[in-house]
Formats: sequence, structure tokens, C-alpha cells
Amino acid sequence: MLKRLRELMAEVLEPQERLDRVVAQIATSMVSEVCSFYVLRADGVLELYATHGLKKGAVHQAQLKMGQGLVGSIAATADPLNLSDAQSHPAFRFLPETGEEKYHSFLGVPILRAGRSLGVLVVQSKKERIYAEDDVEAMETTSMVLAEMIATGELKKVTRPGLELDMTRPISIDADGYGGGVGLGYVVLHEPRVVVTDLLAEDIDAELDRLNIAVKSLRVSIDDMLSRRDVPLEGEHREVLEAYRMFANDRGWRRKMQEAVRNGLTAEAAVEKVQSDTRGRMINLSDPYLRERLSDFDDLANRLLRQLTGFTPSAIATGLPEAAIIVARNMGAAELLDYPRECIRGLVLEEGAVTSHVVIVAKAIGVPVVSQATGIASLAENGDSIVIDGDDNIVHLRPATDLQDAYADKVRFQAKRQEEFSALRDVEPISKDGVACNLLMNAGLVVDLPQLRASGAAGIGLFRTELQFMISSKMPKAKEQETFYRQVLSQAGNLPVTFRIVDIGGDKVVPYLRSAEEENPALGWRAIRFSLDRPGLLKTQIRALLRASSGAELRIMIPMVTEVYELEKTRKLIDHEVEFLSGHGYKMPSKISFGAMLEVPSLLWQLDELMAAVDFISVGSNDLFQFITATDRGNARVSDRFSPLDAPFLRVLRTIVEKASETNTPLTLCGELAGNPLTAMALLGLGFRSISMSPAAIGPVKAMLLSLDIGKLQTELLRSLRDTKSGHSTKEFLINFANENNISL
Repeated sequence: MLKRLRELMAEVLEPQERLDRVVAQIATSMVSEVCSFYVLRADGVLELYATHGLKKGAVHQAQLKMGQGLVGSIAATADPLNLSDAQSHPAFRFLPETGEEKYHSFLGVPILRAGRSLGVLVVQSKKERIYAEDDVEAMETTSMVLAEMIATGELKKVTRPGLELDMTRPISIDADGYGGGVGLGYVVLHEPRVVVTDLLAEDIDAELDRLNIAVKSLRVSIDDMLSRRDVPLEGEHREVLEAYRMFANDRGWRRKMQEAVRNGLTAEAAVEKVQSDTRGRMINLSDPYLRERLSDFDDLANRLLRQLTGFTPSAIATGLPEAAIIVARNMGAAELLDYPRECIRGLVLEEGAVTSHVVIVAKAIGVPVVSQATGIASLAENGDSIVIDGDDNIVHLRPATDLQDAYADKVRFQAKRQEEFSALRDVEPISKDGVACNLLMNAGLVVDLPQLRASGAAGIGLFRTELQFMISSKMPKAKEQETFYRQVLSQAGNLPVTFRIVDIGGDKVVPYLRSAEEENPALGWRAIRFSLDRPGLLKTQIRALLRASSGAELRIMIPMVTEVYELEKTRKLIDHEVEFLSGHGYKMPSKISFGAMLEVPSLLWQLDELMAAVDFISVGSNDLFQFITATDRGNARVSDRFSPLDAPFLRVLRTIVEKASETNTPLTLCGELAGNPLTAMALLGLGFRSISMSPAAIGPVKAMLLSLDIGKLQTELLRSLRDTKSGHSTKEFLINFANENNISL
């Protein structure tokens, strides 16, 4: 049957004629009086596109909703139905226009692609019988060929005007917008599916050999992973790898793929068929454990497909469209930086929270981000048109032309608004009532530095030195670090730069530094804890910073401080390096300012000792909020449960402001709170006069500041925070204050 299908696909035929011949060929091969081909439309209706044996007038007229009748049930569950007497089945629905009442036996299989139901293929006979397992396999194999016809758009010519197929329908997905902004472009899947184009086998024995060799190689690679010395013998990761090994050695999985090859598929098409069948049946499961197992199985099947096709995911980065929207289930910050910045117009994630590192980096380089876009990685295809709206929290996949035009207008409006913000670049950030403030920017890459002047920032309040480590394939040498820091200071000119010493470990994985698996990495071996335990790494970085800052001020900030003694140990190490370099004739910085990040709650009970030990303080609002509220900032289920604008957290920040004022300690806040006009307004009302944010946020925040009476806000905000009985919303108070006082948000 497949040989004849291959010939039909190669012939120059109109789509309807091709479909009519295909269903006739299937009916003959399956020794059945009827073969029917139903296609899922964008409105959730399965329409009869071709039939052999039923009334011809029913083509493009017979319809069933998803879940309705036998055909609708197959599409909804992605499971075949094999019945000796179809009309006795409770789901049976009689369609009089088809003339199918005389047929009893029924075999229907879903037409699947990447686990999505695109239609249903059915054979029927007058005689009551159960079709053999080989028949079911043959039908499922044939359905792959029909799925490819749908996916390539060949059926558009025979689709009635005004109707769309589900495969190409526009989809809108609710999401969480992080930082606002709109992106228009074309989908680039971060981990693109391997597209199998060679479906039908020429030599079945050769394909079986290819499959068996690839499976054997896959098993060996997993065994190698488990036996590596740098993989700890215990922990949750071990269970994951053991699950991989279990799947790879599953005889049922291998047997299903071999059977698909014997039915005429190539090795890679067989892998895709079994993967799609499994995903189609499991995709609607709600049990988190089983969904994790599906993810494991998907990954394993993709590894096998890459082995068979020689596909390398990294190759996609070299052929990006000019307007690329990266779509991923999740990804690391370093992976995003692998893409050429000039091509990226947006990032869409299925997972990830506003304070996850990839989101922070995306915002730092000016890329609009939306997350929690459920199912986007499965629904999208490379090259699909897409619009992401971080303002209205939505993703439009394959949007209609008029919607795209509307968003193009919105982008032009935002560009005009950005020009207005750019006009404020040289305007002093002084509030309406004459309070001068310091608006700084966050950075971490050389690509960020031109934005220092363009944004009108007063300096760099947070330079994340770990990004150099995260994007390198090996540990940056002392000379490389020195050259990098010298370049940063040179481009900053006379503007201050605060270098945060390397904050790696925990969830910031650096591949060339071995670290043990941690159950709770945010609370684990990271930042200064890691650096003090690896003094060689810390000494190298400090030495590079000292040499790069010769003759200028060096501002060093220590992250993740828990107790003041950690600062004392770090300061001694810096003093030792200064003495060492001075003794060898190196010119030292004109001034060394030593600061700490306040992001661990224990420091709130050491404020006097902390202020005495440092030259300045910077509040890391992202981590401080996550630790105070015990909410994992990377866990979307809880990351939005509490707001940093809730009164308890704002009271904590006010306590810090009061202590800094009392001890005359310079204070800055760097974090997501500073980058939104509403939350930045709250910070100014609490008493912060120096805040650091992404470059793109400086214009909107400055516009807000220029229209704000800080004194009035502070009086009313502090009174509101002291009122513990009203149960009011601080966010609502701030919005009302802004509206009543014509403050630009």
C-alpha cells in the first residue's frame, strides 16, 4: 500500500483528485468497502474531505464536532477505535447524508503530528469483524503521510472559502508579560523538532539496521552519562537518568518502531510515528508525574531522531530570520546569548518567572518577554508568524493580517513614545518638588554599554560579572577578565560602575565548574559562599578588577551576604591583593569602595554591623523578596502569589532606608522593582533616592519622576503603611495617587 501511496504523492494531481485516489487505494489495500478522510478545521469541526464507498455528495458536507461521534472521539482522545459493530457503540452518531448505515465494522485512527490531532482516517466494511493489529499499524503508518499533506498546506486549495484548517488557524494564548513591549516576527523554536521529510522506506532491511544501530548508540550514550565520575551517585538527577535508561531499553518501544519500519516507514519516520502516537495519548494527562515521564520520553525520542538524521540544533542560530521570536519551553540565560542580538525581536517561554535569569537578561538587552504561554512550543512551527504583547499579556500565533497591521501600528506608536523618552535623556532626574534622584542602569555584557549614554543613566548600579563566566565555554583567564573590565570602565568614562563579584553556583550553572546537585539551589552553594570556598577564583577576579581600575575608582559589591564576617573575610582578601600588586609595581585604583548586597533577610538583624562594615549598600529586591515571602522566583505557581507592593515587604524596605539615613550610608536598590514606573514610584515614596534598572526602563521611570511630588507621596504612603487595620491594597493606593496627581505611568 505504501509503495502505491508514494507513487500517488509523486504524481502531478489536483489535491482533491489525489485525495480521492488515496482513499480508494487504502480501501483496496485494507480489503474494505469504505475509506474516509476527515480533516480538523479551525472551528473544531471534523469535515469529510474524501471518501471511497460513502455517498460522494457527503464530501465537504458531512461534519462532526471534536468529541462528537466515533470520528470526533478518536480525534479528541488520539486513540484508535476498532469495532465489529460500530452502530452499537454508545458514541456512534448517524450521518444520513453519508449512507453509512449498511456498514458494521469500523477502524478509525487519528492523524497526528507532534501529538496534535489533525484529522481521522477511517475504513468500514459490511461484514462484522475486528481488524487485525497489522491493519491498525498499517492505518497509523498511512495516516502519517496524510498528516504531511495537511501540514504542507496542500489542502488549502480544496478548503471552502471562509474556512481554515486547524493546523494553520490563528491561536491566541494568554501569558504573563514581563517588562512590557511588543514583538512581531517569525517563530524560531529554541529546541526545534526534527522535521522528517523522508517518510517511506526504499529498503526495509536497511532501515531496520539503521534503527537498531541508532538505538544501540543511544543506550551506550545514556550508560556513559550514568557512569561519568562528575555525575553524583545519588540525587533526583540520578532518577531522571535511570528513567531515560529504562525507556531506552524498553522492548515495547523498540518493537513498535521496528513494526512501523516493517510497515514501510523509514527509521526516522518510525521514531516520529511512535513518539506522536504516545504524545497524542498522553498530552492531556493532568498527573504531573506522568507528564514528566512524557517529557522524558519526548527528549529520548528527539535524541534518537537527531542521531538518525544528523540534525544539530545549533545550526538554526546561523539561519535566523531578520525578525526572530525565540520560542522555548524554558532556557538558560547563556543559551539566549548564543543568538545574534540583532535578529531577536522577542522571547516566548512556557515556563519561567519575571525574576528568572533568562528573563532578566532578555530585558537587559531590550527583548520583550512573555512567559507561561502554555503549549506554545508544540503548537508553533518554525517560520510561523507570531506577535507577542507584553503589555496585554498575550501571544498571537499565526495572527490574521488585520491583527498584524494593528500591532505594527502599536509598535510604531511605541517607537514614537521611545523617542519622547529619548528626548529626556539629558534632563536632570529631579522630581516636581525639587528632589534629585539617581537613575542607574543594570548591565553585564559589552553589548549593554552603548545604552549607558543612550539611556541617560547616571552610571551602572549593578554590573553582573557572572555573565562573562556563563557565556564562556571555559573559565575566563585573569588577563581576559582584566581586558573585559578595562573595556567596561573605558566605555563608562567618568560615570560610576559598581561591579558585583561573580554570582555563580546554585541555579546559575557554569558547565566547566563542577558542583554537586542541590535540592534547593537558591538557598545553596552560590555567590559569596561559593567564592570564599573557591578563593583562587575570587582572588583572580579581584586582581583583574584592581589592575583594570588603575588610577580610577573601583566599586566592588558582594552578593548573597548572610553574616558580616563574610564581608570581613572578603575585605581581607582584597587588602592582600592590593598589597601584593602594589609590591610588584602595579598602579592601584584611586579609591576602592566596598559594598554589600542586602538580599538575605538575616542581615535585617545586623544592620548596624553591616553599615559599619561597608561603604555602600545595594538592596537586591529580587532575592530579598523571594526569601522574605518564601516563594521560589523561578516557580510560576507561586512567584505571582505575593506582590512586592504588599505592605509587609514595603515596611522591610522602609526599615532599611531609615537605618541607611541614620548611619549616613549610601543606599541603592537594584532589581525588578526599580524598572517599572509604578513600583519605582513606591521606592521613591519609601525614601530611596538611587535605583538601578534595565536601560529601557530609565526613560519611562524618569518621565514618572519628573511629574511626581515625592514629598506628598512619601507623607501619604508612610501613613498608609502605618495603618495596619484598613486591609487596603498598597498597589491600589499607588494607582489612585498617580491618577489623582496626573503622574505619567
